[in-house]
Amino acid sequence: MFSSTIRRAAVQGSSSGISRWAIAATTNNPVFYVSSRGFATKEMTVREAICEGIDEEMERDESVFIIGEEVAQYQGAYKVTKGLYQKYGEKRVIDTPITEAGFTGMAVGASFHNLRPIVEFMTWNFSLQAIDHILNSAAKQFYMSGGNLACPIVFRGPNGYSAGTAAQHSQCFAAWLGNVPGLKVVTPYSSEDAKGLIKAAIRDPNPVCVLEHELMYGVSFPMSDESQSKDFIIPIGKAKIEREGTDVTLISYSKEVGKALETAEVMASKGVSVEVINLLSIRPMDRDTILASIKKTGRCVTLEQGWPQHGVGAEIAAMIMETEAFNYMDAPMERVCGADVPMPYAQELENAALPQVADVVAAIERTTYRRLAA
Repeated sequence: MFSSTIRRAAVQGSSSGISRWAIAATTNNPVFYVSSRGFATKEMTVREAICEGIDEEMERDESVFIIGEEVAQYQGAYKVTKGLYQKYGEKRVIDTPITEAGFTGMAVGASFHNLRPIVEFMTWNFSLQAIDHILNSAAKQFYMSGGNLACPIVFRGPNGYSAGTAAQHSQCFAAWLGNVPGLKVVTPYSSEDAKGLIKAAIRDPNPVCVLEHELMYGVSFPMSDESQSKDFIIPIGKAKIEREGTDVTLISYSKEVGKALETAEVMASKGVSVEVINLLSIRPMDRDTILASIKKTGRCVTLEQGWPQHGVGAEIAAMIMETEAFNYMDAPMERVCGADVPMPYAQELENAALPQVADVVAAIERTTYRRLAA
């Protein structure tokens, strides 16, 4: 994925005793951080963690199967399903034609008959071919049946921008899907996030959309002893404090969590203590964790790839205004988003359309009323 050599470095943990790791590229590639639960005993890529989580759940429950384009013999477009076809066979790892509407509809129907499908989209952009099944069938079935017919299904695949994939393959669907009653929407950052959330999604009786990130699949993170248990899950609807701080709350999700943590390092060198929240769950959103952090810091900045209008940051801003969180705010909230344009193809324009660490630093400077030296 990265053309440069990757170097790994341990970073001093917070007061809670959580160890932190960084993966930094020697060129202009982003820096990736993770806070692990307990002591790290092994490293695993995000791709491997998702596969391990699916494998454990397929082994645990025979009603679980995975369906999608190239998930079987090719082992997934991003190799997330590597080895599953060989282990479980063609009845539980099912290749399909290139027809999202067809195989998504089949999977939703199967979920009405006590099966637990995992639908892999080669990219969430292609899910629009099947959006009727997701929004009108899966999301609404439990309500329309008076609680008599559940839809335990997982929709998963890469979401957001990649490298040079341009306007039709680079959009973030977190805010889109997070608007829909009946859906749950989760967005992992690290390997532990990915494993814990995919297992929770498969076990959930409701339709869950898992928004992964293509540029994170090959990134390695430390895995704790706890995450190696087959009973390890991350509860849907619970955020994670990646880094504790006292001056400003910085909220992000998915790949942008890495930029948030990198920003926190920059600000720490300038004397500003940043608390970083990894949302993990877009819907339901962990309002309690956000509120508790704002009560402590009095300031809030959100960071997301998605467009600014009606985005995740906008929802957090509304939540602050509508709850007691507003009473604790010492400065206006700041949002850092992707540019309000379709994603350009050229690398220079793509970079300009995406939020950068410098943008987040500037937002924190504004909300803390500081102008820090370069």
